[in-house]
Amino acid sequence: MKKNIKFEDALKRLEEIVDNLEIGVDELNKIVNLFEEGSELVRLCNSKLEKIENKIEIITKKLHESGTEDEE
Repeated sequence: MKKNIKFEDALKRLEEIVDNLEIGVDELNKIVNLFEEGSELVRLCNSKLEKIENKIEIITKKLHESGTEDEE
């Protein structure tokens, strides 16, 4: 799996996997492979979200600090 896949593309693929599993797959091996791919995509999406959350926290903190200095 590509590590540099965009979040939106990973989420779209994850939705496709869920749809396939909900419809029903008749081969056990295919079910396991889809589940494995889906698990990797979930980890990847979580990692990307955590990085974005950290960036937002840093930006928010900087904005708050600069706003506090202006008020003094």
